[in-house]
Amino acid sequence: MDFDDAYANAAYIPGAAAYPERWRQNAAEFRDGLLSAGQAELDITYGQSTRSRLDLFLPDKAPRGLLIFVHGGYWLKFDKSYWSHLAAGPLHHGWAVAMPSYDLCPEVTIAQITRQIVQAVICAAGRVDGGLVLSGHSAGGHLVARMLAPGMLPNAVMQRVQRVVPISPVADLRPLLQTAMNAQFGMDAAQAAAESPVLQQAPKLPVTVWVGAEERPVFLDQARWLVEAWQTDPERPDPERPDLEQTDVGHVVSPGQHHFNVIEDMAHAQSALNTALFA
Repeated sequence: MDFDDAYANAAYIPGAAAYPERWRQNAAEFRDGLLSAGQAELDITYGQSTRSRLDLFLPDKAPRGLLIFVHGGYWLKFDKSYWSHLAAGPLHHGWAVAMPSYDLCPEVTIAQITRQIVQAVICAAGRVDGGLVLSGHSAGGHLVARMLAPGMLPNAVMQRVQRVVPISPVADLRPLLQTAMNAQFGMDAAQAAAESPVLQQAPKLPVTVWVGAEERPVFLDQARWLVEAWQTDPERPDPERPDLEQTDVGHVVSPGQHHFNVIEDMAHAQSALNTALFA
């Protein structure tokens, strides 16, 4: 297998080059509207680096809870400013939305990014009462899945997590050792294994793994691997969630969607993706 080709998304998506600018423009317009309405707090500091900032978007009444969305980009690109418009659907359902940026490889390791997202979740959770839903796309799907590893989040925060929805996640990092990207990741076999959600203990809370039916075969595999890994030992106890007796892992292969448009339904209140987030 040519692993560089296998994990190349843009080369197989018509008009791929136009997506980032469209995301950026849609996000900016949406963000400006919420700022004018007094429903946005931008660039909240959660850590010490210049990229350790998050944006918080609020519904027009008391929030039912908080969705934390972590962006993708292979831990190499993008920031929170590209995705603000995706908050439209959750806000319609009465949920606040937090979107963090984080440092990028090769300036930091993937393990360090994971720790940054821990801090982002803690910070965001401290600003909004109620339940927490975690979701992320691609590398962000990896990062929210990592939050479910035992001891990753403080118990007081973990107790509030109601559901996690990794979208097109990279759940097993070991294949990436065979890509050119690893020159920027700097991972060895032990580091890739340590950061792979498929190798961590299955969580005892509801998870829905979401992926587009038109994605590259490796992303369909990655989603399936995570579902299979987290369903293998449903009786293993989780000391942080003794109230949950078994792992509840859903698997949705969304028709007609590829790696770039699979997240766009988050912006639409009545979408199946929002149903999965707030079931």
